[in-house]
Amino acid sequence: MIDIKFLRENPDIVKENIKKKFQDRKLGLVDEVIALDSESRKTQQEADDLRSKRNKISKEIGSLMAQGKKEEAMTKKAEVEAGAKKLVELEEKEKELNEKITKIMMTIPNIIDPSVPIGKDDSENVEVTKYGEPVVPDFEIPYHTEIMERFNGIDLDSARKVAGNGFYYLMGDIARLHSAVIAYARDFMIGRGFTYCVPPFMIRSNVVTGVMSFDEMDAMMYKIEGEDLYLIGTSEHSMIGRFIDTIIPEAELPKTLTSYSPCFRKEKGAHGIEERGVYRIHQFEKQEMIVVCKPEESKVWFDKLWQNTVDLFRSMDISVRTLECCSGDLADLKVKSFDVEAWSPRQKKYFEVGSCSNLGDAQARRLKIRVNGEDGKKYFAHTLNNTVVAPPRMLIAFLENNLQADGSVRIPKVLQPYMGGQTEIK
Repeated sequence: MIDIKFLRENPDIVKENIKKKFQDRKLGLVDEVIALDSESRKTQQEADDLRSKRNKISKEIGSLMAQGKKEEAMTKKAEVEAGAKKLVELEEKEKELNEKITKIMMTIPNIIDPSVPIGKDDSENVEVTKYGEPVVPDFEIPYHTEIMERFNGIDLDSARKVAGNGFYYLMGDIARLHSAVIAYARDFMIGRGFTYCVPPFMIRSNVVTGVMSFDEMDAMMYKIEGEDLYLIGTSEHSMIGRFIDTIIPEAELPKTLTSYSPCFRKEKGAHGIEERGVYRIHQFEKQEMIVVCKPEESKVWFDKLWQNTVDLFRSMDISVRTLECCSGDLADLKVKSFDVEAWSPRQKKYFEVGSCSNLGDAQARRLKIRVNGEDGKKYFAHTLNNTVVAPPRMLIAFLENNLQADGSVRIPKVLQPYMGGQTEIK
């Protein structure tokens, strides 16, 4: 969420940013919120003047009563009572105006980084760098669920009966591989100095609106009926929420955390053929990384975070590339974002396996996550997040890139300790 003071002083910059994100329908919101803000500040000033006048008159009443001037004191008291009624009206008006302002401000997109490429949608995202040589073997690579079924590793039919589409049972060595990847990713991030955490898997509505836009919330989150609780779509939601309404001593920054959680997502919309199986599902598990830092350090941490994911995949001999999200593909809270994509030898192209985001102070401003500077001044922290690994898509990349001509799947050395020493799945 943008600082209202910044918007008030720089409306043209905010409007230009809206245009860069191809959200012209929101241009009128800038003038609307400026008008509401002006009315709110006028109302607040009027209320403050009434409070000041009330305090002054209250002292006069005490003095008049002490002097025995009861009649004059009662006249002053009536004046206070009339002012009190007006003050209640002003306070209600101020509250109503502030609620309207907040609602609009939460729909105006964050100011994107100047380095972000301008484009309408994900078709205009820009490739940054490739890591490793993409390989296409001289034998056919089956669809990922077919590979799993050869090992009796997945049961989609039973899952449909139990929970509907978008769910699965993982079995045997495939289930073990799933857990091995998560465990390896956990230890990989601990080795890079991150603190491991298992967070709550449900969060309250004030945390949801603090960490994501309304559009994302509607498209992703499952609401618990009858309670002020939502199932998390990623542990980032719960992890950033951990710092809600806190003041962090500057010396304690950066906070570097890696978290495990199941994730629950509605995944609205029609799905194409490449989104069958375990590509886009309603429930999965993920290892995430979170950073809370000083504003001047967030760009450096952004590069460190996506590099961690690249290094993890390369340690398992999977070729990847980084893709910078263009302006139109950025969620409203994001300042800058990279996708990490893994090579699919079956499709002969890359597909997304992780997303790294710098959100600036947007989440911190909504959740009141502040830093107490060494000079005693308080400021909003910057927050970042990135996928370490999400095994459903990771399994697709892993199985396709490690499938051998005889139908077995090679286990890279780094994963063998987590697979009981197995070198292959046969």
